[in-house]
Amino acid sequence: MSDIHEGQTHTALGDVAARTLANATKTVPMLSTITPRWLVHLLQWKPLEAGIYRVNKVKNETGLLVDCSSLDEKELPQTFVDYEEWGREYRLNAVNTVLDVHTRISDLYSSPHNQIHEQLRLTIETIKERQESELINNAEYGLLNNVAPGFKVQPRTGAPTPDDMDELISKIWKEPGFFLAHPLAIAAFGRECTRRGVPPATVSMFGSQFLTWRGIPIIPCDKLKVVNGKSNILLLRTGESRQGVVGLYQPNLTGELSMGLSVRFMGINHKAIASYLISLYCSLAVLTDDALGVLENVEVGKYHEYK
Repeated sequence: MSDIHEGQTHTALGDVAARTLANATKTVPMLSTITPRWLVHLLQWKPLEAGIYRVNKVKNETGLLVDCSSLDEKELPQTFVDYEEWGREYRLNAVNTVLDVHTRISDLYSSPHNQIHEQLRLTIETIKERQESELINNAEYGLLNNVAPGFKVQPRTGAPTPDDMDELISKIWKEPGFFLAHPLAIAAFGRECTRRGVPPATVSMFGSQFLTWRGIPIIPCDKLKVVNGKSNILLLRTGESRQGVVGLYQPNLTGELSMGLSVRFMGINHKAIASYLISLYCSLAVLTDDALGVLENVEVGKYHEYK
């Protein structure tokens, strides 16, 4: 059948005209900055009573005396456990914003998706992304700024190699939980493994696949920044009972929606703008020095030619 040329009449309803009677199925608004935020999922979270968390430590931990029992009647050693007089205190950090929505917009344009709900959802997602960034990069409590000097490892050749990862494991050898690295750093490590013929195994967690090294998952996170082609790889032990890294939050907030997150209606002004205060209170504590280590300054742009 020949194509219909300009000026010819249609014998059936055309596509453009038909769409005037059709309703398009609409998605909720998408936001490309949303990530899985694996770090928040993998941390153990400790609720606080009044926004303060004090880490107490053994002052004379290497001076405690014990004796293996024997058959003679020699005098047993005497000892006691001393404490630091004042442990480090962690205070919750607040991530806040005020969301404004015009009442005319929420009244007239909330079908099929509620405008206030979607505005809140996307704002909360952005706040939670900032939360994860602060857990890693905050100058006071962030992971990168709380690695003890003796638990920092430098790569031997620039790129992250299996030897470098093993060196990091030797520092955090007491029940290591997971590595945390930028996707480009994980890819760089994968290339080094491929070159040596030791491809990393994978493990399924949360319905997703993760590379592992020595059985320890390597978790991707874009909050570990790449600067001038270099990044850092963290290794953590988590949990208060393991003397590891713990997340901190305030429970029972007014307007609480989820862990440490509250939304409060602030009223409507004379311009018919409704305002909502969104607050997320959180922090992070490293209970012992050997709970956190870092492989610093790894190059992410090194490639190999294979023959």
